[in-house]
Amino acid sequence: MHALPATLTLAEAKAAAEAIARAAGEGEGPLQVDARGLHAFDTSAIAVLIEGRRCALAAGRAFRVHAAPAAMVELAGLYGVGDLLAFEAPRP
Repeated sequence: MHALPATLTLAEAKAAAEAIARAAGEGEGPLQVDARGLHAFDTSAIAVLIEGRRCALAAGRAFRVHAAPAAMVELAGLYGVGDLLAFEAPRP
């Protein structure tokens, strides 16, 4: 599982997108992104996740985001991309 950094804003977006793209090219099965540690983000985080999904699909993999903050899920919904990102609730 690929973990997002604690902060994912425009300043961190390029590095985060590159890391997810590398992760998409490694391994098999769904590319799972862990957003549990994400504490500060802006709309750039949504763009990074969309790019991660694109990379995963290009590699023949599904894409899922685990434990995203409620505000991120809401923001993705406002932009109409919530379903694309396959948000999954945190597991107990």
